[in-house]
Amino acid sequence: MEEGLLPRHLQPELKAALASARIVNLIGPRQVGKTTLVRDLMSVGKFITLDDESMLAAIEADPKGQLDTLLAENKAGPLIIDEAQRSTKLALALKRIVDENRAMGQFILTGSSNVFTSAHVADSLAGRVYTITMLPMSVAETQCVGPAKILDWASASERPDPLNLPIGETLSRTQYIDLMVAGGFPEIRTLEDRWRQNRYRDYVDSVVERDVAYILKIRKSDAMRRMIDQLATRVGNELNIDELSSTISLQRNTTETYLDILTKLSLLRRLPAWTSGESGRDIRQAKIHLVDTGIVAALRSMNTQSFSIGANPTALGGVLENFVFNEIWKSLPYQMRQWRLYHWRHQRGREIDILAESDRMIIGFEVKASTTVEAKDFKHLRWFREEGPGAGRPVVGIVIYMGERVLTFGENLFALPLSIFWSFKDTWPH
Repeated sequence: MEEGLLPRHLQPELKAALASARIVNLIGPRQVGKTTLVRDLMSVGKFITLDDESMLAAIEADPKGQLDTLLAENKAGPLIIDEAQRSTKLALALKRIVDENRAMGQFILTGSSNVFTSAHVADSLAGRVYTITMLPMSVAETQCVGPAKILDWASASERPDPLNLPIGETLSRTQYIDLMVAGGFPEIRTLEDRWRQNRYRDYVDSVVERDVAYILKIRKSDAMRRMIDQLATRVGNELNIDELSSTISLQRNTTETYLDILTKLSLLRRLPAWTSGESGRDIRQAKIHLVDTGIVAALRSMNTQSFSIGANPTALGGVLENFVFNEIWKSLPYQMRQWRLYHWRHQRGREIDILAESDRMIIGFEVKASTTVEAKDFKHLRWFREEGPGAGRPVVGIVIYMGERVLTFGENLFALPLSIFWSFKDTWPH
């Protein structure tokens, strides 16, 4: 690993995938560090990029012949193909090669969208490809500590013990907000405010002009750009597609197509509503989160001062909820169980920001933009567990807040400081 490069939690998973799949497909938003991971941190194999127009032309003209030549030149490790989605003929050539040679770890593909999205290609490559999604850096990664194992802790026993949690660092409200507005893009997050915001806005422009335009085959991108700006103002809120369509003057089906594309590019995450099956009681509209709060802050022209004590508290609430959701999302591959994430809202106004579900186990997260927490902050979690649809299930309720201490508010009800997400130092090899 080159000096100065931060390790990524995905490294062990990528190495394991190379030992168990013929093709490893690493996808994720542009500039999150995919190329750095496979070329510099892994230090294996031969690297080519299809951003090189000459290489792309050669692959398109004779895909299998060109790949055979590159493999022959490569003495050890996988052939790494960067921006693989740019080739229309790559996937079927890969199938022919890996069917002739069944060795594991022959190829790593990277790209901002899945090169195997067509049903025909996906079916033909079934069992040959392992896909991994890479997201912007978690705060734990920027601090060189282990993945957040909060879900493991909360589900390890009938009564999670706060003493089994690591001690988090003490941060001020302002320091927490600094982390949110910085975001997790490796080359952007450390820049000074003005330059960072400019880079994030330029980043969104480049995604619309390159990745979105490539998928849609369209030239006019104004409406998509306006939609991303509108989504940034709605993070942490339920998505009303008709209202969004009206705001940006698009037909509903076009809006839904654009949302699907942003989701496929991992820039947008629609958090579905959890339902207990009691029809008519639960509100079933997805919440929206963008992949990085640095982007959200830049698109809304917000910096740390925008969230001062006298500012609109609602704005910070949505950004903080988006931030917590992203930290949980990034931690999912490293938990012992498989978890799915939802939000929940009842017709009578009760709601829980984030629900993690595994089998019958539910962990509910409420997010509070305050340095203090009170018993009333658990009222929705209590009702959900004791009288609502969580009754009869194992439910742990957690309020994430911007204070310092781990606090207990009754059986399996806990307040955890935001810094708990980057406190699991013993779970990462140094």
